[in-house]
Amino acid sequence: MIALGLTEVAEAVGGQLTGPDATVTGKVTVDSRTVDAGDLYVALPGERVDGHDFIAAATAAGAIGAISTRPHVGASVVVVADPVEALGRLAHAVHERLPDLVTVGITGSSGKTSTKDLLGQVLGTAGATVSPPGSFNNDIGLPLTVLSAGESTRFLVLEMGARGIGHIARLCGVARPEVGVVLNVGSAHLGEFGSADAIATAKGELAEAAVRTAVLNADDPRVRGMADRATAAVLLTGTAPDSDVRATDVALDDAARASFTLHAQGEQHPVRLQVVGAHQVANALSAAGAALAAGLTPAQAAAGLSAAVTQSRWRMEVTRRPDGVVVVNDAYNANPESMRAALAAVQGMTGTLGTAGTRRIAVLGAMGELGTDAESEHARLGVDAAAAVDLVVAVGPDAAAIAAAREESVHVPDRAAARQLLAEVLRPGDVVLVKASRSYGLELLAADLLADGGAAA
Repeated sequence: MIALGLTEVAEAVGGQLTGPDATVTGKVTVDSRTVDAGDLYVALPGERVDGHDFIAAATAAGAIGAISTRPHVGASVVVVADPVEALGRLAHAVHERLPDLVTVGITGSSGKTSTKDLLGQVLGTAGATVSPPGSFNNDIGLPLTVLSAGESTRFLVLEMGARGIGHIARLCGVARPEVGVVLNVGSAHLGEFGSADAIATAKGELAEAAVRTAVLNADDPRVRGMADRATAAVLLTGTAPDSDVRATDVALDDAARASFTLHAQGEQHPVRLQVVGAHQVANALSAAGAALAAGLTPAQAAAGLSAAVTQSRWRMEVTRRPDGVVVVNDAYNANPESMRAALAAVQGMTGTLGTAGTRRIAVLGAMGELGTDAESEHARLGVDAAAAVDLVVAVGPDAAAIAAAREESVHVPDRAAARQLLAEVLRPGDVVLVKASRSYGLELLAADLLADGGAAA
C-alpha cells in the first residue's frame, strides 16, 4: 500500500480520527495476528469474534492505527459507522492514486480462481503484479487485494464474486477495471439468484464496467450475449471460429494436462499447460485474452501459460502416495459444472499416474446453494459420475442422491466412514477424486487419505 497519514485515511473513508496522526507505512489487515510495525488494522464485527476486541493486541504488535466503530484508549482510531464500507472506500482512494496501474477483474460461475492464478503468473512475467491468494473476491477480500498494490505495481488482478444483482457493480466501484473478464454462467449460487438469466445479469455488470476491454467467453451463449452490454471494446475467447483468441489442436497427456495451439493477433504459438483438466483450456484462453488486453504479446501469453502452475489450495491438487494411489484434491468448492469438469479430468488420468489397471474413484460431497433444484442436480450428477468412474462414494446426508444413480455407488454418513471405506478398497494405481462445496470440508478427507498412504510423494 502507498503511505498514507491517518488524517488522509479518515478523509478517504468519511471517518473521524481520534488520537494522534501517524503515517501508515505497512499493510492493511483485518487479522490482528498478522499485524506488523506500521500496519493499519481494520476491526470487523464477526459471527464468532469481534475485531474490536483485538485493537489493543494490534497496537501492541505495531499497528499505527485502526479503523473501528468506536474510539479506543491508547490507540489512534478512525471512527466510522461501517468498517467494511470504510475498507472499500479506502481501497478506492488508493486505487485512484495509482493511475498507471492496469487493473483486470475476473468473474464467472466457476474457474475464477484458476484463471486469476494463471493470469497473475502470465502478467508477472511482464511487470510487478498483485494477485490475491485464494478466493479474495468479496467486499473484504477485494479491497484488501487493492490495498496490496503500490506505486511499483504494474498489474492488479481482482477476482469478483457475486451473490446477488449489483454485487459486482459495487466491487467495480471500489476499483474500476480496465479489463473485465467473464468466464461462464453456470449453476453456482442458483438458489440465491433464482435463474441462470439472473446470474448472467449479475456477471454482465463486469462487462459494463470495463474501461478498455471486455474479454468474453464466446463458447458460452450467455457470456457472448454480454457484448451488447459492454461499453468498451470486446475481445472474444474460445474454440468458436470467430473468437479473437482461439485454441486448436487441443490434446491431453496422461496426467490430463492440456496442450493446444494459441491463435491470436494473426499469430500461432504452442501452449502446454501444467494445470490439470481440459476445462483449463477455456480458463487459459480467458487469461490470454486478458493479458493481450493488458498489453502483452501472444508469444508472452503462450510462454507464461506454459510455465504457470497451480497456486491456490485444494484445486485439482494431484499427489501420488508412496503406495501408488493418486489423490486429486479439488475440494475447495463445487457446483454442477465444476463437478463434471473434475470428473472428466480424472477420467483422462492414465499412464504415469497409475497402471494399466487404473481404477477411478470419485468421493463426492454435496453442492451448496442450488435452491429447489438441489435434489435433482445431485441425482443428475450421480448418473454422470457413475458413467465416468469405477466407484462413486457419496459423503454426508446432503449427498445421498448422488449415490442413488447406480447400485454399486456407495453412500456413507460422514468423513470418518468414507476414510474407513477407502482404506479397505484402495489399491496401488487408483486415482481418487475428492470434491464438494467448501462448507462440507472434504479437503480434510483428502488430507486423511494422504496421511493413510504415508508421506506425500
